[in-house]
Amino acid sequence: MTFFDENHSNGGDGAPEPAELPSVHASVEPAAPLFADAPIGDPFSYGATHPQPYALAAAPKSDLEVPWSWGHLLLFILFGVVSFVLVQSAFITYYILTKRLSTHPAQKEFQQFAYSTPFFAVGSMVVWYALLFLFFFITLSSYYHAPFWESLGWRRLNPENRKVPRSGWIYFLLGCGMSFVVMAVTATVKAPEHAPIQDMLKNRTMAFAFMGMAVLVAPLVEETLFRGYLYPVFTRIISAILRFCGMAASQATNTGVFSSIVLTGVLFGLMHGYQLGWSKAIVAALIGVGIVLTIVRSRAETTLASFLMHLGYNSVIAFLGTIGLIFAKYAKLPPPHP
Repeated sequence: MTFFDENHSNGGDGAPEPAELPSVHASVEPAAPLFADAPIGDPFSYGATHPQPYALAAAPKSDLEVPWSWGHLLLFILFGVVSFVLVQSAFITYYILTKRLSTHPAQKEFQQFAYSTPFFAVGSMVVWYALLFLFFFITLSSYYHAPFWESLGWRRLNPENRKVPRSGWIYFLLGCGMSFVVMAVTATVKAPEHAPIQDMLKNRTMAFAFMGMAVLVAPLVEETLFRGYLYPVFTRIISAILRFCGMAASQATNTGVFSSIVLTGVLFGLMHGYQLGWSKAIVAALIGVGIVLTIVRSRAETTLASFLMHLGYNSVIAFLGTIGLIFAKYAKLPPPHP
């Protein structure tokens, strides 16, 4: 029975039938959604602008909602270690076969070779980075059936997000400013002698290759790895552990975000520790840089924001380094007058 029923019986007693009600077409419109599914707001205004039955727009996907968890993270770590060893071994084998490196090089000989051969030091890293991206692409696209770039946090800057700047140039300039702050903080720090980065920069060709990678490759790879992949999965794992221990969901998520920001920043600084000779002050400064980049990623809800900031940071360092190399080569100071 509907409210307007077309079958009106006279009950068999000859009583006159009630006045005929407006007929209803046989094709009944689909049932309205439940009240719990109704859109929020004034229903009359909504009905005037949206044809019935209305369709609710899908809720936006959470920035931290990623399909992978600790199992994928362990597999990624294993793949990263094995692929790094294989790539390094393949490059070393090539140079041994071409007689540019002895069969059993001593540690000093190998270091000198590595710091003076751009194709080995930079080329092997680029190949390894490419394998990491291939791993992400195969597992995310084929196994999880998730969009590759978007799953790793690469989205456009949201013009409606008023918590952060909405222009890409602002992030780039902020990164440039952060590089000057780090240089000012570490200006009085004495770099360790024979740090790998210093030995690499002594060779002009190697220095240019290293700075080119720092601008063209490193920001893309490092932001995808730390801010796109590790930040959300650390948040997910830590939040799940805290919820299992009885913490409320919202508090667990906030704690997970904070812990993940700190953790990714620490890993970011430690990753550069070997190049810097494990200088505590410089590594601490880079940990701060990593934390700032992850905060920006978290607030902007896109890896693009931290990438632009990282690009600005590395660009200033590479530009100043290039100017220093050019000045050292071509600038000739006049001899002092007697």
